[in-house]
Amino acid sequence: MIVPLMTTSQLKATHSKIPRLIALSMASIIIVMPFHAFLTVWLSSIFGHYTLLRLWKELLLVALVVKVLYILALDTSLRHKFVTSRLNQLILVYVVLTFIWGSIELLLDTVTPKAFGYGLLSNLRFLAFFLVVWVGASKAPQAFTSWPKWVLWPLVVVIVLGLLQYFALPYDFLKHFGYSDQTIFPYETINNDVNHLRVFATLRGANPLGAYLVLVLSILLAVWRQRLKGWRAVVLFGATAVLFLTFSRSAWIGLALSMAVIAWVSWKSERAKRLGLGLVAVVLIAIAGFGFALRNNTTVQNIAFHTNEKSTIATSSNDGHASALKAGLKDIASAPLGKGIGSAGPASVYNDGKSRIAENYFIQVGQEVGWVGMLLFLAITSYLAYELWRRRDDSLALGLLAALVGLSFVNLLSHAWTDDTLAYLFWGLAAVALANKPMKQVQ
Repeated sequence: MIVPLMTTSQLKATHSKIPRLIALSMASIIIVMPFHAFLTVWLSSIFGHYTLLRLWKELLLVALVVKVLYILALDTSLRHKFVTSRLNQLILVYVVLTFIWGSIELLLDTVTPKAFGYGLLSNLRFLAFFLVVWVGASKAPQAFTSWPKWVLWPLVVVIVLGLLQYFALPYDFLKHFGYSDQTIFPYETINNDVNHLRVFATLRGANPLGAYLVLVLSILLAVWRQRLKGWRAVVLFGATAVLFLTFSRSAWIGLALSMAVIAWVSWKSERAKRLGLGLVAVVLIAIAGFGFALRNNTTVQNIAFHTNEKSTIATSSNDGHASALKAGLKDIASAPLGKGIGSAGPASVYNDGKSRIAENYFIQVGQEVGWVGMLLFLAITSYLAYELWRRRDDSLALGLLAALVGLSFVNLLSHAWTDDTLAYLFWGLAAVALANKPMKQVQ
């Protein structure tokens, strides 16, 4: 049977629909991802296939990559813009290096196929998503103008569920939806004490929820900073309350850094900036003095240090962070070329008992693809920050710049970029912000 070729008009129609399809896919991912962990656990408890349910957005991403290659093949000017973008070039080099070096280590049996595959997904999916959305937003920017709604409404639901989880629901309520030690544990605590719960709503844990809130709070603060009243103030207050109840110290500091960036850019006069710096110094001194005065208080010890003098746990989370970091730095020093994708970070738990968790995403990259890969990733992050800074008059770009500063700190204490919710949201929105000239301010 002979299949007729499409006419020129049909090709153009198909070509014009793909960016809108990318926008629809991005909207679906951004709206669903805050509930992704909950939905996959719950649905898998009913239908099984937990892993397959978790991979739905990666399967969608593969289809989008194919469509983007089709667009680039037909659109000469867009292809030129794509290949001459310095940030895109850095990302492509990093992707190629990661894949080649990981494949070599896979052939040498340094990593298992499952660890290699999971490592590729967690380390490269958000960069692939960035490139896909960048192409779609470059081709049809008007299709992505609804991004504030995509961010806001899931946040409202997360806020409500987070507050209910802490103040109203039984501490192990999520066990009724399939949460267990085989998927996601139904609750988190400080110091293994159910009287000191940590909120995580529908995300994978308290620290991932904290990182997510750093991102959305940064964006909304940047967007609403000139009209912060009414229901907007209620949303920001609720999100801040839930962030506090995660007891994620890295997220607290990350949000403080993010707010400092927004304030610094928003304050136009040098006098205001000097007064702001003085106020920050006073607040820091007050917090330090308050913490020192109450250093023997059990509640303060739990909140600030996640342990107390009555704890029966042999090793605190602070000791764990320190030892994991030292081990990670030692790994990089002993293997400057890295040991391949999947040899460190969350993916390494599938590496036949040879897991390496540095609790630092940048160190993880160094463990996997060496100094060269780590420097490349740092270059990607730095150049992204530079491009966002150039567009800081745009509220989305400013919010993302502030979030990047805060989240970079979070990634110094965790593997935050391997969390799919955070990674897809940040890098997808970053692509929208960078694809074209700064968009009109969103109020």
